[in-house]
Amino acid sequence: MKKSLLVLASLSFSLNIFAQDKKMAEECFKKADYKCAEEQYSKLVEKEQIRKIQSEYYNYLGTAQRRLGKTSLAFKSYDMALKTNPMSVSIYENLSSLYSQKGDKKKALEYIESGLKVDDKSPDLYLTRSKIYEAQDKKDLAKADLNHILTFAPDNIFAKTGLANLKKNNGELEDALKDYNKLISEKPESLLYSGRADVYLKMKRNKEAIADVNKAISIDPKFAQAYVTKALILFNTAKPKEACETLDKAVNFGYEKAILAEYYTKCAKK
Repeated sequence: MKKSLLVLASLSFSLNIFAQDKKMAEECFKKADYKCAEEQYSKLVEKEQIRKIQSEYYNYLGTAQRRLGKTSLAFKSYDMALKTNPMSVSIYENLSSLYSQKGDKKKALEYIESGLKVDDKSPDLYLTRSKIYEAQDKKDLAKADLNHILTFAPDNIFAKTGLANLKKNNGELEDALKDYNKLISEKPESLLYSGRADVYLKMKRNKEAIADVNKAISIDPKFAQAYVTKALILFNTAKPKEACETLDKAVNFGYEKAILAEYYTKCAKK
């Protein structure tokens, strides 16, 4: 009897420690402390015995490593996540996005196709494919993917802004501005103000651009994309020191530094 009680007490203690480790990992991730998150999720993947949960931890570990610029390790973690649970669509989303970012569009598209077999209503997979199609100058296919998202997720803000951005990137700035004005009137969000700021930037309306991006940051002070947009505006208005400091803020809030390499070259003499 005493032995059974000791076993139960030991098990209870272990579960409590495990729960604390999980909570710490989640808190680190939420605070964008990716070094801490990497350390905690590395511990969790070693301890976890349930493959489905272990897969989730590998997935988070990969994302933390990705944010830290440890791309090779991120690929390995995502691959382990997929091996332990090949039915998790979020892993296909992460792998396709990372391969696309690294320039391997063929591999990215393969993971998108595999992911859609698991879940053919994954907005993130269609969003990533839309961006790839746009980069390949297949604008009709890019538009078709974004419109398809709206057939099953009519309120998806990323699909709506994606359609506006297609117009923006095609030089249809007035039409893109109208789309953003409409979206903001319906639901003023940080993402939308940041997006409209980029349209204003391309229209060389810097005053409106900086007002919009500051509004975006006031709504969500941790929205990394808004800081990137603000940095571009500051570069455009001959304020490189402030621009570089703003890029650093974007990275601190989770934006991948590797994507900003071109802009950071302007900070070399900072």
